Amino acid sequence: MSRKILHADCDCFYAAVEMRDNPTLRDVPLAIGGSAEGRGVIATCNYPARAYGIHSAMPTARALRLCPHLTLLRGDFDRYREASRQISAIFHELTPLVEPLSLDEAFLDVTDVTRFSGSATWMARWLKEECLKRVGITVSVGAAPSKFLAKIASDWDKPDGLTVISPSQVDDFVCQLPVNKLHGVGPATAKRLQALDIETCSDLQRIPLDRLLQEFGKFGRRLFELARGIDDRPVRIERERKSVSAEITFASDLPDLSLCHAELAPLCERLDARLARHGHPPVAGIFVKVRFDDFSLTTLDSRGGLPNLENFAALMEQAWARRARPVRLLGVGVRLVTDDARRQLSLPF
Repeated sequence: MSRKILHADCDCFYAAVEMRDNPTLRDVPLAIGGSAEGRGVIATCNYPARAYGIHSAMPTARALRLCPHLTLLRGDFDRYREASRQISAIFHELTPLVEPLSLDEAFLDVTDVTRFSGSATWMARWLKEECLKRVGITVSVGAAPSKFLAKIASDWDKPDGLTVISPSQVDDFVCQLPVNKLHGVGPATAKRLQALDIETCSDLQRIPLDRLLQEFGKFGRRLFELARGIDDRPVRIERERKSVSAEITFASDLPDLSLCHAELAPLCERLDARLARHGHPPVAGIFVKVRFDDFSLTTLDSRGGLPNLENFAALMEQAWARRARPVRLLGVGVRLVTDDARRQLSLPF
């Protein structure tokens, strides 16, 4: 039996909470983020701000250049978490099979829900109506037979969207889908696909699996499946944490490696505190992340390494040597032992 999956995504969530609580902000360009002086970035913005080309992860200084009269707020994450909790409660009224992805989006498996005559479309409409009525937040919802298609559908007609892809529509919908809409296809992969004259999933379907494996490794199989609308991932009630990290963006670039070393100890202390809050989970390895003043980013892993200052310092030195430039951001973290790894370790020889 075909599954019925909903993907619910709050429209510009942090900004939506601010506009709900202060209606005078509704029609002015609004963004939530750090200050330009503190090297901040935009977390989210409303649609009037997006008309100026502003988007999430953009440096605040650039956003203010694009829109000098932008209203910039630091954000109140206690309020955002409370709104998220209220919306999640509505999701759980419909089904216990809810997989949260962040504060503002989640997958819901409604395959076995009998309310609304079992119609995923009617369930999606109910979710939108209840979230707006009870929480004051607009939610876009996609309904489809798989998580991959439901997520694409929720973004298809934003804001305040509702897009349904029925099982009979999957083949036609996927064929015309641009490959850059596929999960995992970023700018670099999209460019490689374009070099192969692949623009849509219909183009991608013409490429044999062995050629995709040759060009893209293991991800080639995923491309082969997604181009045909195949995604059997279940909705998981509890998401497995795969890493824990701590990072800092500096107000002024660190000009050399010695100053990076000076900032490393307090960063490791923050990581230790976060690991303690998570009950010191088993660690599979460590990593460091370095973003340089030209915004280039490098990440370096060490499998099996212990999360101590000495090991992080050695990794950081190797990562810094890749560019040897002033540093804008420094991060440290650990990869956790996953359930898949535990199962593999328990297999008999």
